[in-house]
Amino acid sequence: MSRVNASTQTPGRRRRSEGKRVTVLDAAEALFVEEGYDAAGVDEIAARAQVSKRTVYDHFADKEEIFLQVLERVSDALTGAVRAAIDEELSGKSGLRDELANFANRVVGTTLRSSQYAKFRMLESRPGSRPGLPESKRDLAERMLSERFAGFAESGRLRAVDPGVAARHFTALTIKLALEDLVRERSGGSPDLRKTVSDGVEAFLRAYG
Repeated sequence: MSRVNASTQTPGRRRRSEGKRVTVLDAAEALFVEEGYDAAGVDEIAARAQVSKRTVYDHFADKEEIFLQVLERVSDALTGAVRAAIDEELSGKSGLRDELANFANRVVGTTLRSSQYAKFRMLESRPGSRPGLPESKRDLAERMLSERFAGFAESGRLRAVDPGVAARHFTALTIKLALEDLVRERSGGSPDLRKTVSDGVEAFLRAYG
């Protein structure tokens, strides 16, 4: 079936076309989260979006493309949140210990508790033969942190021969441990997430500070 050619559309038609595309993605996202990749078909997506099946195929080649664009859209939102946290919290304007703690606490307290992160986990964890993110978008947040740590190493703020390894160690000691605490919290526990982050930052600085 044909795909929409945006270059031949008037501005008004482009806006309507993009609006329908977003509507389809919104509907598909809800279905993939609720039912999983295998259970949600193009017919169901079209019905949830209240558009024709032809309209769906005007914008997307198949269900695989729809899922990949849904996954990328959610992933991009999370990556943007981490990028903002890196730029605003790891700015080099205050002490390194405080900056590292503020960054990790922001990611844990805001990003990992967000609906976008919950959706991402559901999309990735549902069983099924779904496509995954392209290589260029996998572990992108950690690569951005590695780049910031490389700058810190160049300026002498960190003792990191390999900033990529340092970023993985930092994430493991702070954010990933706090994520485990969040899972326990949802099961009725009451972990002290800020203490988890603080302890992780101290351990990291003993090795890299």
